[in-house]
Formats: sequence, C-alpha cells, structure tokens
Amino acid sequence: MLTTVVGSYPSQPRKPTSLGSKISSFLGSYDPYQAAVKFAVKEQILAGINIISTGQVRGDMIEIFSSQIPGMAWEEGTSKIKGKILPPNYSIGADDLKIALKTAKNMSNNFKSGTKIIDGKNVKKDVNGVKGVITGPTTLILSSRMEGFYDLENRDKAIVDMAHALNKEAKFLEGAGASIIQIDEPYLSTGMADISNALEAIKITVNGLKIPLAMHVCGDVTSIFGKLMKFPVDIIDCEFMGISKNLEVLETTDLKKIIGFGSVDTKTEKVESPEGIFEHLQKGIELIGIENMIVDPDCGMRMLPRKVAFQKLKNMTEAVKWLS
Repeated sequence: MLTTVVGSYPSQPRKPTSLGSKISSFLGSYDPYQAAVKFAVKEQILAGINIISTGQVRGDMIEIFSSQIPGMAWEEGTSKIKGKILPPNYSIGADDLKIALKTAKNMSNNFKSGTKIIDGKNVKKDVNGVKGVITGPTTLILSSRMEGFYDLENRDKAIVDMAHALNKEAKFLEGAGASIIQIDEPYLSTGMADISNALEAIKITVNGLKIPLAMHVCGDVTSIFGKLMKFPVDIIDCEFMGISKNLEVLETTDLKKIIGFGSVDTKTEKVESPEGIFEHLQKGIELIGIENMIVDPDCGMRMLPRKVAFQKLKNMTEAVKWLS
C-alpha cells in the first residue's frame, strides 16, 4: 500500500552557515528555501513516505502561485488579480521538484524520475517518487481579489484563463520528473464553486499530461463526492480521519477512482497512535478494497509543529506496514 503526503510540510528557510553559502548570500544568489526543501524531503523519507513532495516551503498554497503567475500579485497577505492571467514563462515549482528528487536519490536508490505508481486501475506497491502539487484554478480565483481586467461577472473566464496557465506549469513539473500531478481544489467543498465550470477548468489544466493525476478536495465532501467522480483524474483525495462522515460516501457512491484516504487529522496537534490509524485503515479497506487506496494525511501539514508532523507521518507508515 502506497503512502504519500498532501503537499505542505513545516520546514523553514535556512540562513547561510557554510562559507560558500555566506559568499552566495553576499552576492545575492543564496536561496534560503533550497535547504528547506531538502529538510522536508529528508523528514518525509525518514518517516517512510513513498510518494513525497517538495514540502511547499515557499509560502502557502495561494501565495506560491499568485506571486508568480502573470496578471496576479501577492500584496499584504492577499492574492490579487490585476490583469489578464497568462501562462508563466518559467516554472514555479520545477526547480524545487528537481532538488527534492536529487535529495531523495541521494538517500535511496529507490527514488526515480517519473515513477509509475498506477498499474491499470490499481495502485502499485513499494514504489517511490516525487509528486508535483498545483493549487487548482477555481481555488486560486475564488481566493483572490479582483482589481483589474476581470470583474465578478467574468469570474468563470478568469478560472478558464487560470487553467491554461496551470496546464503549462503542470507540464513543467511532468518534465522535471514528477511521478504524479496533484491539483488542490479545497473550494469545491465550500458551496462557493460552480462544479460544472470547475470540471471544465480541470480538463484544461490536465490536457496533454501523461502521468497519473490526483485532485485533493478537503472539507465535507458528502454533497459533491459523486460529482468528483466525473473529474478527469485518477485519484480523488479527501479527509477521512478528521471528517469521519466522509466515510459514508464510500459506501454509497459508485467509485470510479482510486481514493487518497486521509488517515491522520492535520487540524489537531494530537498525534494519532499507529493502532488508531490501523483501525481507520481497516474501515477503508472494508469499504473500497486495499488495491483502491493510497494513504496520506487529511491535508497539508504546514501549520503543525515539525515534531508533530513527523510523528504523525511515522505512525501512519507504521500502521500501513501492519497491513502487509
């Protein structure tokens, strides 16, 4: 059974310590976030995670993209749309993904570029890789203040333009060696999003990609889970530990996807025991079968203390081992 993370991890930028890094800092070429990516990768691997992330260390899921995509800006803690949204001329996350992959390879020969994690409709066992994570077009637009070019009546057009921009980023990540592309769309569970328009936007975002695709939707998904089955992705990832009623949809929905089975609650600092996680996993297996599951935390872990985040991952992978 494969384990992964949703994306973010509590790893802070590092000040230069070596002579070489201090010289780089003096020359203005030192990147304090490279060490943070390496640290997040090492922690995830030491915890036993198969499909790791870069840790999304450069900011929160909105800031990372709105500060880099043409037509957008991140100002005073707010994402703003100031002009027509256009595809970026360079990748936002490919360099960090390459750092993560190189760091992982140095720790284990099992980590490879573009690892195949799905065999037909089933999840493969005991493979390792790095996922590319993108904040979805609907979430990015609904999280942003419109100050130019678009207005509220043209919000759907903004989402479509964002989807085209993110498609280019997704292809950058695929080219950098991602084993899977995950699109984060938390707004789909809030009732604020037009699901039909979100579906069309995701079709644009993933167009032409050849690696497996996932979509993470946190929150209460009981009213939209059936609709999520229509999205053009291989994996639907949701919160199943912290929001236990989400388990109900696994009993009543005609599943057409692999399920990312959230198995530790990322909204609390209480660390679940391996025994408690194991019991939770057994519920999932009874409902959908072990071959249809990938195990991960409920959501990103950026807001948790580092020791708590690590122990949650360690206990989760320990519980998974008991199933083999």
